[in-house]
Amino acid sequence: MSAVTPLDADSIDSPQGKAVTKRTGEAAIDSLAVPQRDDNHPTSTRPLLGMTQAELTEWVQQQGQPAYRGKQLYQWIYQQGARSLADISVFPKQWRATVVDGAIGRSTVHYRSEAADGTVKYLLRLADGHIIETVGMPTYKYTDLPGNSAVRRGASERLTVCVSSQVGCPMACDFCATGKGGLLRNLETHEIIDQVLTVQEDLGQRVSHIVFMGMGEPLLNMNNVLAAIRSLNQDVGIGQRNITVSTVGIPGRIRRFAEHQLQVTLAVSLHASNQATRERLIPSARAYPLQALLDECREYVSLTGRRVSFEYILLAGLNDGQQQAIELAHHLRGFQSHVNLIPYNPISEADYQRPSEQRIQAFVKALQDKHIAVSIRYSRGLDTDAACGQLRASKATL
Repeated sequence: MSAVTPLDADSIDSPQGKAVTKRTGEAAIDSLAVPQRDDNHPTSTRPLLGMTQAELTEWVQQQGQPAYRGKQLYQWIYQQGARSLADISVFPKQWRATVVDGAIGRSTVHYRSEAADGTVKYLLRLADGHIIETVGMPTYKYTDLPGNSAVRRGASERLTVCVSSQVGCPMACDFCATGKGGLLRNLETHEIIDQVLTVQEDLGQRVSHIVFMGMGEPLLNMNNVLAAIRSLNQDVGIGQRNITVSTVGIPGRIRRFAEHQLQVTLAVSLHASNQATRERLIPSARAYPLQALLDECREYVSLTGRRVSFEYILLAGLNDGQQQAIELAHHLRGFQSHVNLIPYNPISEADYQRPSEQRIQAFVKALQDKHIAVSIRYSRGLDTDAACGQLRASKATL
């Protein structure tokens, strides 16, 4: 593995545009992800959402209820989507009216918009007033009609939820709307789980897949993300292999994530075939040489037995040429991996352009000729700014 100091740049840009002084190790990147809560909205007790059945049983006993109420509470929270104790009709009415120490921890839907393709974007208001974005993506079957048209057929076959892990994002990727507003704080475990339950109850369908590709850098909120994955798997019933965690690559964090031996998919936002281009697109890449990132990804494969998915946004005239495709193929030769190409989704804050379909297909062919597994991910929800790179909580002032 290439030797690399976890953070080795003189400085990286903070969300406010100010330089962060060089520090040793991961401390400088960690400083971008310290949760900041509004003192006017303190959290005095742990929310019930995110607790295991055993923990809920202990809690109800502390509240003077018999142990069997713990199982009932567990079922109401995770299977019936209870938003408050008042919703749980099997509990004594007088007790529900008087118990104080028991917030479930659900958000409220601040704004909802549905795209033509069925994708639904949600702005969720958290207990402290902050707004985050979540996207529900039903997958439908279509019947082709004459004239290159199609009609949706029946109910969706699967439901994927794109969840956020932070309020905002500190990484400031140049092509992404989320990072333009900087980071406010990490999301708590229950705030991550809540996003999945909210989409599930709104669309009336069980969630089958989860992607941590919303607002934020998941590996800068690793403890809460890991706890949420555990709960989503064990309590909500979503298989680990149906969960994807996306990261731009934080020094040492991929290795730490691998040590938990999860069967989730790791998606690494590569977006460039060389160090210079990657630094232009992703400021934090100055602290993490491309080869060191790839070495850590190889270690992930070795530790988990799971392949890595590399996300590569295609930007016209910048990283979509044949030379870049050849460079990328060279890096991934013999790698247990898959490349997801994402044609750029425009945002008002950046001047990049989406490549032509001809250039996209030429890039695909160049990778395939080098025996690299590749697919194109055409984004959902473009007409409602719900696509990859467009999340910014833009209706937060409504």
